Order: sequence, then structure tokens, then C-alpha cells
Amino acid sequence: MEITAAVSRTAGSDFSIEQLQLEDPRDNEVLVKIVGVGVCHTDIAARDQAIPAEMPIVLGHEGAGIVEKVGSAVTSVKPGDHVVLSYTFCEQCAPCGHDHHNYCQQFAPLNFVGLRADGSKALKDSQGPVSSHFFGQSSFASYALAYENNVVKVRDDAPLELLGPLGCGIQTGAGTFMRAFSCEPGSAVAVTGGGAVGLAAVLGAVAQGCKTIIVVEPHENRRQLALEVGATHVIDPMSVNMTEAIREIEPNGLNYALDTTGKGVVFQGLVAAMGAGGEIGIVGVPSTEDDAMLKLDVLNMLLCGIKVKGICEGDAHPAEFIPVMVDLFMEGKFPFDKLCDFYQFDQINQAVADQHSGKSVKAILKL
Repeated sequence: MEITAAVSRTAGSDFSIEQLQLEDPRDNEVLVKIVGVGVCHTDIAARDQAIPAEMPIVLGHEGAGIVEKVGSAVTSVKPGDHVVLSYTFCEQCAPCGHDHHNYCQQFAPLNFVGLRADGSKALKDSQGPVSSHFFGQSSFASYALAYENNVVKVRDDAPLELLGPLGCGIQTGAGTFMRAFSCEPGSAVAVTGGGAVGLAAVLGAVAQGCKTIIVVEPHENRRQLALEVGATHVIDPMSVNMTEAIREIEPNGLNYALDTTGKGVVFQGLVAAMGAGGEIGIVGVPSTEDDAMLKLDVLNMLLCGIKVKGICEGDAHPAEFIPVMVDLFMEGKFPFDKLCDFYQFDQINQAVADQHSGKSVKAILKL
């Protein structure tokens, strides 16, 4: 079938809106009519080839839409169902067997490369194949082919065009405090970086009943938004020492912290701000070689029992966690819509620019 898609053809270039041909779903695949898709930093990393996806490619991995057609082996969804698309996994490795799908041993090839597991592509243009199945979906398009295991049915009364970011960015942030750490009520937490993932973590901390929720963010508009969605304190790291400011708020140190910046100096500041037995989660991707290699205060970590945890997708299982977030949103307890701005699909390059500049926290493209 013919679809409209945003295609990435060369590293760092703008997306181009094109007409492509999409295959019918295979036995374990689901054809979804996309109504909204979030723009995530990972999409831009792949476009710029920081993630070596095979070009030309259709990116997009925060899709939401309506099931159009299902393969012969699909039983969990049917045409007409409202669904959110998330990451895919192999279902066969040891982590998958222990419900740690986000740490699937085939996560990178299945989600980043732009191919099915057998090496095939579902898209083509007049010149030949175009890479598909980015995160098992390639949802920067009017229609996407996903796998049954990364299609999550959601309630029909929720605003479907809004829900796509729950499949990755919002899930990553909120899942950190709600699933990876399962923060206890009354906990003291901090988040470094007030982008979509960081502010989603704030929403997760509120849902968990955390008492002190600190956001460290240099942009004033994002600090104000953090307060609107539940942060109890905000810190401008450009005007004060972050560690000292956190210790003024919580003299005994933090119970949990999340770094979304990927910057070594920020992480070191968090280590110094942790309380006894404190836990730090890392989701930020380093942008420099120096930041990729952390220097830790080992003595402080030993004496205080500080733990460090790398976190992928919030340690959440999408089929369980996405409906939880939708229910909380519908109950007025998870207002992630305050983080979102809508753009028309053909405004994708403007949406990317606005997100990069900080004007928009989470851009969603409407189809």
C-alpha cells in the first residue's frame, strides 16, 4: 500500500515527506494507522548517525494509532483497537525469559538498525528498499508495521493522538521512579535535566508519593514547568552549586536520583548529594568521549552504600506499564499532556528544531 512518510536519507539532513510503498503484515505483524507520533532524541540521534541506522530510513518510535490489519498469528489485538507502539524484543533470550524485555540481548539489532530479524525491509521507493521497523515500527508515517509484542492496546476513551510518547520517553522517565526504583512514599528524589524524560520522572515521583522532588535544569521555562507538574524545588545549576543546593534542601541526602544529561560533572555532583543507601539511575546518553567514562568517588560510594544503575525504557514492560500511565492520566494524576506540543506531520523539521532549542519539551506530530 502507498503511505506518506518522513524519510531520512543522509546524516544530519532534514526529514523529507515522501510517498512510499509498505508491505502487508506478516504473520506476527500488525498494520497500524498512525494518528500521532512523538519526536524523541533517539530519532534525531539515528538521523544524525550517532546510532548507525541504515539509510535511507523511516524513523519514529513513539507511535499511537488504530489497528488496520493483523497477521494470521496475532491474537492480542484486532482491527479497530486503539494502540500505543513501543520497543520490540526477541522473546527468546535469557532476559526476555525473565520479563526483562528492555534488556533483550537482541535489543540493538531489533530496534536500531532498520531491518526485520531476517534482514528484510518492509518499505520501498522507486529506487529500491527503504529501511523500516525502527524500534519495530518506523512510525514517522501515515501507516506503520509493528510486531504483536510491541503493540499495546489502550482504552478507547483516552486521547489517542496524545499517547505515543508513553511508548518511550515518558515511559523511560516515569518508569525509573515507578518501576526501576519503586520509590517509597516520602522519598527524597532529584532529576538532573528537565526535558521530556526528566519531567516524566517528576510525574512518576508524584505518583509514587515522593515528598521532596528536586529538578536541576538551566532553562527557566523548564524549571517553571517542573513546578507545574509536581516538583517541590528547582535548581538553576548555572547560578549555584548543584550539590550544595540539594544538601540545603535535603541535609541527609537523596534517596533516589535520575540523570538525564549524560554529563560526567553532573553525575559526580549527584554522587556527592546522595544519602546512605541512595540509588542513582542513568538514562542520559553521553555526547562526548570524556562523558562516556565516569569518574566516581569510590570511597564515598563505599561508606554510604550508594548504588548506580543503568536504566533502559524505565525497566518497564510496556504491555503492563503503558495502560497504567493511561489510567493515571485519565484520573488526572499523570498530566503528561502539559509536556507536549502538537505539530502537523509536515512540520516535522520545525518540531525537531523547537525541541532542540528548548521551546518545546515533547513534540507530537499529528496525522
